[in-house]
Amino acid sequence: MPTYSAPVRETRFILDEVLDIGRYSNLPGFANAAPDVVEAILEEAGRFCEEVLQPLNRVGDEVGCKRGEDGSVTTPPGFKAAWQQWVEAGWPTLTAPEEFGGQGMPQVIGTAVSEYVLSANHSFEMYQGLTSGAIASLVLKASDELKQRYLPNMVTGKWTGTMNLTEPHAGTDLGLLKTRAEPNDDGSYSITGTKIFISSGEHDLSENIIHLVLAKRTGAPDNVKGISLFVVPKFLVNEDGSLGERNKLGCGALEKKMGIHGNATCVMNYDGAKGWIVGEGEKGLQAMFIMMNAARLGVGLQGLAQGEVAYQNAAIYARERRQSRALKESERDPGAKADPIIVHPDVRRMLMESRAWNEAGRALCLWGSLLVDLVRRSPDEAERQQADDLLGLVTPVIKGYLTDKGFQAAVYAQQVLGGHGYIREHGLEQFVRDARITQIYEGTNGIQAMDLVGRKLPRDGGRAVRTFFELIGRDIADAKQAGDPGGVAAALEPALQDLQAATMWLAQNGMANPDNAGAGAYAYMDLMGQVTLGWMWLKMARSAADAIAQGGGKEGTDFYERKLVTAQFYAERELPLSSALRRKIEAGAETLMKIPAEAF
Repeated sequence: MPTYSAPVRETRFILDEVLDIGRYSNLPGFANAAPDVVEAILEEAGRFCEEVLQPLNRVGDEVGCKRGEDGSVTTPPGFKAAWQQWVEAGWPTLTAPEEFGGQGMPQVIGTAVSEYVLSANHSFEMYQGLTSGAIASLVLKASDELKQRYLPNMVTGKWTGTMNLTEPHAGTDLGLLKTRAEPNDDGSYSITGTKIFISSGEHDLSENIIHLVLAKRTGAPDNVKGISLFVVPKFLVNEDGSLGERNKLGCGALEKKMGIHGNATCVMNYDGAKGWIVGEGEKGLQAMFIMMNAARLGVGLQGLAQGEVAYQNAAIYARERRQSRALKESERDPGAKADPIIVHPDVRRMLMESRAWNEAGRALCLWGSLLVDLVRRSPDEAERQQADDLLGLVTPVIKGYLTDKGFQAAVYAQQVLGGHGYIREHGLEQFVRDARITQIYEGTNGIQAMDLVGRKLPRDGGRAVRTFFELIGRDIADAKQAGDPGGVAAALEPALQDLQAATMWLAQNGMANPDNAGAGAYAYMDLMGQVTLGWMWLKMARSAADAIAQGGGKEGTDFYERKLVTAQFYAERELPLSSALRRKIEAGAETLMKIPAEAF
């Protein structure tokens, strides 16, 4: 059976020593995030995930969700009781606005907790994650009346939320959607259409489910510019806040999926369901993108979380499983016929690559969440603008690159177990199946790459990427002056130069031939991801070296010395790959596009 241990010490290192969130104590919410409070939150969240959620992960996978003949959906055994515990403990309120009953804690703390929940039980977390995204959209775009009607109960977890975008014929190209919104005399709309792949679309965890639905109003342009966003509750809400009649919507079917069986992925049918417009008409995508961008950051976290739990189980197995002798005689156990497989370099390769991706990926996710906090809370306009620029730039990298690496880490973990990783007993094959969806939903990783190259790089005349390069260059110079701990700066500098050169090449050649941008986009996302994780290792190595110089505190120096070794590993074995990625980008589109379509 798989196990999970929340990496609280790793999280504290990033929050306290790398990001130093204490310096933001003047910002709203951060004053309550004192180190002892944060540590207590992380410890308690970790305990809940280890003891309550992780044991349900296999149950969710093997039993899954069940749809009744009336369209109702029952979640796997134990999920409803766990949700009640989750709600009663107040976890849904952690980062929600105080105005609607939340605790108002920084998003960076919420992200740390979400990682633990995702590693313990990916499917369970999705019920909360989608609700949080729906809350974010309503907070920023809904009328005061809609906020007061829906947000308080969504914040507590009494009600949950979803987003409804995809239709059978309209995936990435939302301009093709056919769901219609006809106006009613009372100011509401009648929503009619079918949505597919709707995570958490119907279930028995909450009293009501609040759907955010994209549709086109009568007379609106029949393209992407004609889309509006509507809030459509499962149960209508009476004036006194009590639940009224069932709305005209339902789950037509549950999707039969490769993984995340514990989450109800629904075909949702709307048959004149009553809904209310959110924000301005025909501005639905802007409103929905608030939720989608939050979801993309959350999906990147899912990739990290699956990579982490898979790595943990592979490391345990590698320490215990004995096969063959160590290559070096000095490492052989004289009292045994075989040695633990962790002595074999190829097993170490898979574990170390996964470890390096996970630890830097955690730093990147938490830094990205800190940017969210700065955008929302900083009183300094320049700081807010820079944070918003950087957040927009790295969001496709977090979603695309971290899910690719998370899936690879899960596959590596399965490989470490060999045949035992392929069978169900040890649970590694579930991690692989659950991780796979992260590369697909909320915009496939190819779409993320195109978004990065086609939208994020040229936006505002390239202001964000220039700032990104300047910040990394400054940190490289500072690290060199400090003796270059772990040798990261020496390896990161040429990798950054490769990224800068590739950026310039795309700027010059992508405009002349758009296929050049499309052909190089994925390799560019990989290159930026590689450099960004290298930047995180640069920061972590510096912090670890400083801690070692001060004696490591009450916990000693072992933790920090391992950090420096892993930083050096990444510098020596990952960052040199930048030159190959640059050459792939600069190869252009000619051979990629030359063979005619009918020849495939």
